[in-house]
Amino acid sequence: MVNVHRTITVRTPVQTVVDYLQDFAHAEEWDPGTVSCTRADTGPIVVGSQWRNVSEFRGKKTELTYRLERLEPGRIVFVGSNKTATSTDDLTVTEEDGTTSISYDATITFHGLAKLADPFLKREFEKMGDELVPTMRKALEAL
Repeated sequence: MVNVHRTITVRTPVQTVVDYLQDFAHAEEWDPGTVSCTRADTGPIVVGSQWRNVSEFRGKKTELTYRLERLEPGRIVFVGSNKTATSTDDLTVTEEDGTTSISYDATITFHGLAKLADPFLKREFEKMGDELVPTMRKALEAL
C-alpha cells in the first residue's frame, strides 16, 4: 500500500471548493496523472455516483472506475478500482482566516502480483503528489 498526503491552501471560498471537488470529472484539471475523467452515470452527484478515469503512470495508461463513497460537509471520498489496484482519494476541506485548506490523502492498494511493486513505487507517487499541489491550487484559485 502506498499513501501520499498533501495540503493545499487557497483563497477560494470553502463551498466553492467543495462544489468543484465533488465532481471527480474535474480531476482532469487538477490531477496531473489524469488523462480523462468522465461521468459514468447521470443526475445529481450523490454518494454512489461514478466516473471512468484514465490515468497515465510510468508511461502506461490505466482505467479505474471511481465511485463517490462519502459526501458530507467538509469531506469527500472517492474510491477507484480495477483488477490491479484500488485507489482512495480522501479530501478534507476546511476554512480558516479567509483561506480554504484542502487535505488530500491518496492511498493506493495493489492487488495480486502488483503488490510486490509497493516499495518501488512510493517515490513515484510522492512525485505525483508534489506535482498535484500547484495544479490543484491553480484550478481552485481560478474558480
